[in-house]
Amino acid sequence: MKKDTIKLAILGSTGSIGQQVLDIVKNFPDRFSVTGLAGGNNTGLLMSQIKQFQPKLVYSVQKFNIPGNTKLCSMEEMASHPEVDIVVVATSGKNGLTPTIEAIKTGKKVALSNKEVLVMAGAIVMADAKLHKASIIPVDSEHSALFQCLQGEPVKAAKLILTASGGPLFRNAPATLNSVTVDEALKHPTWKMGKKVTIDSATLMNKGLEVIEASWLFSMPFSKIEIVIHPQSVIHSLVEFVDGSLKAQLSVPDMRFAIQYALSYPERLANRNLPRLDLPKLNSLTFEKIDYSMFPCLQLALEAGRKGGTYPATLCAADEIAVELFLENRIDFTQIPEIIERTLSLHQSIDNPTLDEILEADNWARNTSLKILSKVNS
Repeated sequence: MKKDTIKLAILGSTGSIGQQVLDIVKNFPDRFSVTGLAGGNNTGLLMSQIKQFQPKLVYSVQKFNIPGNTKLCSMEEMASHPEVDIVVVATSGKNGLTPTIEAIKTGKKVALSNKEVLVMAGAIVMADAKLHKASIIPVDSEHSALFQCLQGEPVKAAKLILTASGGPLFRNAPATLNSVTVDEALKHPTWKMGKKVTIDSATLMNKGLEVIEASWLFSMPFSKIEIVIHPQSVIHSLVEFVDGSLKAQLSVPDMRFAIQYALSYPERLANRNLPRLDLPKLNSLTFEKIDYSMFPCLQLALEAGRKGGTYPATLCAADEIAVELFLENRIDFTQIPEIIERTLSLHQSIDNPTLDEILEADNWARNTSLKILSKVNS
């Protein structure tokens, strides 16, 4: 019996993850169709995607004329639309938060790539998912690996181990970081990602956000989540069980593996276009401890996550502003953690915040970060 086509809404379709989602869709035209596309500033690419996939719904940051009977709508309307089965949240920053919540409230399956959704509002998102019986399938390679390793295990994991490539600057001497250029920080050794995520990888902020995200996704305390440097990016994460056994998920470092698994779960689909791992060609798989003193952004993320309240939302907003400023060559690389730390130090956190309070903290942090910039440059 032929299965019904799974209808997707892809939020962030013009970004790195969004484009790779559409690559999977092209490989399985009988399994997936596109109901909605939400793009950023790249209207040329979005127009090309609209022509190819013919979605019923479109959202765009920029105004432009769309063809045919395609309807312009908000991401929230798209995420909750009755003709959508899976919402792929591939936006970056806070833009994915309210659409994710709307998708969850309608009981949809959410393929979540956006880290900030759970970092900012993990308690609200997970409570809503439980209430509305919505499933959240992680798309991040690390969380997808953990999710896969936990399948079929009747006993809760003893420890989660997130791997990190170390990013493009892991071998740099501390004295050289002040002069790191944008191009140098964007040269990730193993992954092809968007600019924001790549800079977060260089500062290891991304790994701190991933710890917070993993804590919410898998109900695991911070004390039982470990990070190790794994430069080859072949083992995407590991789970340790009470008997000391470890389970790991391995593949070529290609985000399409995690994306396809999230879209097809609980099935696995044969895709000849995905590269296979050739074990004999692997010279070695190595692991190293992190020198936390070298990565202040990682420390700030873990501290904000432990404090909770509106600290994580403040962290995300300050980081987003600081990374934008670095990409615009308005601050040095080492000023990224400086701006984030100053913003966090001024924040008066709210415990058990509402969604409105989280969004207010986000707005406060953005404004405060820019004020700090003016003081730094004065």
